[in-house]
Amino acid sequence: SHGIESFQIHKGAFQLWAAYRFFPRGTVFLSVVDPGVGSSRRIILARTRKYFFVSPDNGLLTYVLADEGYYELYEARNSKYFLTALSSTFEARDKMAPVAAWLTLGVAPEEIGPRIKDFQRLPFQLPVKTERGYVGQVVYIDKFGNGITNLQGKLLSEKARRKSPLSFSLEIKNRKITQFYSSYAEAPSKDVFFLIGSLGMIEIAVKEGSAAAKLDFQVGESVTLILGNG
Repeated sequence: SHGIESFQIHKGAFQLWAAYRFFPRGTVFLSVVDPGVGSSRRIILARTRKYFFVSPDNGLLTYVLADEGYYELYEARNSKYFLTALSSTFEARDKMAPVAAWLTLGVAPEEIGPRIKDFQRLPFQLPVKTERGYVGQVVYIDKFGNGITNLQGKLLSEKARRKSPLSFSLEIKNRKITQFYSSYAEAPSKDVFFLIGSLGMIEIAVKEGSAAAKLDFQVGESVTLILGNG
């Protein structure tokens, strides 16, 4: 999406993760948020069991490769697969886009560059199980101010969601959120609540308002899912 704010690598990484799984096997993804263009940062491509990804090596692939699990990494070095006239300020056009196009034509990643062992990652951690429940974090704030966490909705069973009173709650910045709804429409106006969003992750929201502004949280903020009366 060209709606990604300039220089916001983590937002590009999240949007790529949110979208890629809906595409068919064999899709080649060209993803570029590249404040380091013209520097020594590498251009990489990843081959997973189902997809190809082309990107600057700056963390854009953090979430998708964590999700995919298996991947092979290559550095795009072979100038045969770049444009002949190169600019130091537009490598997305001159190098990455041609590499992605060649991949769609069946060129093997091994032809484009050597295998590499690792890539740059954004700060990223999986939820941690505790005595109270799970500790995760806000990984994305959308344009509505909803805080999308890395806590999966499946941590809350269907039975638990239907139980009254609720046997779970959410805590962020020392504030406990006890209201849980299945949709935004169910929530009273301006109330803080949480729900399972379209990505299957737990989200913090305010109906007709911004949860991020009301609770003053940022990406990376710690969030605790409390199971039981903890």
